[in-house]
Amino acid sequence: MAIQLTEAAARHVKAHAEREGHDHSLRLGVRTSGCSGFMYTVDYAEGVNDNDVTFEQHGIRIVISRKSLPFLEGTEVDFIREGLNQRFDFRNPNVKDMCGCGESFTV
Repeated sequence: MAIQLTEAAARHVKAHAEREGHDHSLRLGVRTSGCSGFMYTVDYAEGVNDNDVTFEQHGIRIVISRKSLPFLEGTEVDFIREGLNQRFDFRNPNVKDMCGCGESFTV
């Protein structure tokens, strides 16, 4: 499978989607930005386009455009809480380097 979603990430998406009135669909992608080249994008999937690929894990539909898929292939997405901070954590085997702040990456 191209993308792995941990149970912690799935629980967070489900809880947040229910509070916001969305279904359990998550759109993941990358966009050109930052000092290293690419940044992750995370949003609710409002629909599936012809150029999208979908996966189902832990009751969450993951939607990724075919353009972003090569950059995310093999990635594990986790949700981490550390004290008052919380974030999605991308463990991407394609990343060759990250910027100093950790916001962008190079493949």
